[in-house]
Amino acid sequence: METKPSDLSRLKIDWKNTGAGSPPRRSRNVIWIALLLVGAVAAVIGVRAFSGAAKVVEGVTVSSIGPSQSVPFLNASGYVVAQRRAAVASKGTGRLVELRVREGDPVKKGEMIGRLESADVEAALARARANLNVAQSANDQAKAELDDATSNFERRKSLQEAGLVPQADFEIAQARFRRAKASLASGEAGVKAAEAAVRSAEVDVENTFIRAPFDGTVLTKNAEVGEVVAPFGSSTQVKAAVVTIADMASLQVEADVSESNIEKIHLNQRAEIALDAYPETKYEGVVQTIVPTADRAKATVLTKIRFVHRDNRVLPEMSAKVAFLSEPQADQGAKPRVTVQPGAIVTRKDRKVAFRIQGDRVEEIPVETGDPIGSQVEVKRGLAPGDRVVLNPSENLAPGDRVQVQQ
Repeated sequence: METKPSDLSRLKIDWKNTGAGSPPRRSRNVIWIALLLVGAVAAVIGVRAFSGAAKVVEGVTVSSIGPSQSVPFLNASGYVVAQRRAAVASKGTGRLVELRVREGDPVKKGEMIGRLESADVEAALARARANLNVAQSANDQAKAELDDATSNFERRKSLQEAGLVPQADFEIAQARFRRAKASLASGEAGVKAAEAAVRSAEVDVENTFIRAPFDGTVLTKNAEVGEVVAPFGSSTQVKAAVVTIADMASLQVEADVSESNIEKIHLNQRAEIALDAYPETKYEGVVQTIVPTADRAKATVLTKIRFVHRDNRVLPEMSAKVAFLSEPQADQGAKPRVTVQPGAIVTRKDRKVAFRIQGDRVEEIPVETGDPIGSQVEVKRGLAPGDRVVLNPSENLAPGDRVQVQQ
């Protein structure tokens, strides 16, 4: 079907005849309002998206230090070391037939830890005791012979002086007396030798017992029943130390201090010890020893810090951190000082500021700092004890930024 132009012209709107020379004003207003609303919503969404990305920061707390408090001024790392420790070995060579302890067992000085086979040395002891009995019997016989020879000699001497016996009989009695006296001396020496042999055999038997040299705790067990042990292990099949024990009361932290800082450390100086295994627990310590030599390779000096109070959780070879403390101030009338870690103070626009954390936002606080106090710095103005501030803030951190404190 063919459409004529005259038919299409009928569909055209004649705005002039309707009295409206353009589209209605109300329609145009609605369009503009809709566009404005869409733009506003987009702006709000954009702002929220921008502000919703919280910056992860590390926070620290502002603290207060009183005049009588000690503060850490130097930190060092080290290990817990038993100052009294021994690898207990047997005094003789033999097969281990008994072991009475295991790791963690407490032992007393002289307590038997283990025992070696002893049949051979016990037989030697029995033989030495038998020889002693023989020597004592021979000595007793020599004593009796000397007593008889002495009385006969004295009698012959009296008769000879009276001229009642010949000189030859006197000389025979005198020679017998001298032989008996020498025989007794030999017998006494034989007894002493036999007694020494018995003592030596007893020592050999005692050496089959492995005893604790001091009060302590068994750290490691290095041999098992049935293995051959010796004072010094000569091969992979022969064990030297049977157990290793340590006196837990002698535990100290050994920490290296750089040569440039060793002048700050002195004997009996207070320190604070923190074990890596229990970082939340602080142990009071005292500098016990400053080893009088330096490590050339590391340029450090070894210091030993004694525990003032120690619990059973402290074990040898644990890693530890030591904070050496300053001496308390003598002026008890001085006011407490506000301190914070130096990394919390930064310079922005030629002034020192800190970023204080308020909820999930930060605000820039101008501060005035004072002298260093140990590892802290004094804050004279701007912050108060208990404030949370950002540690090592980045250059792009600005007031009002949303932050998330790193746990």
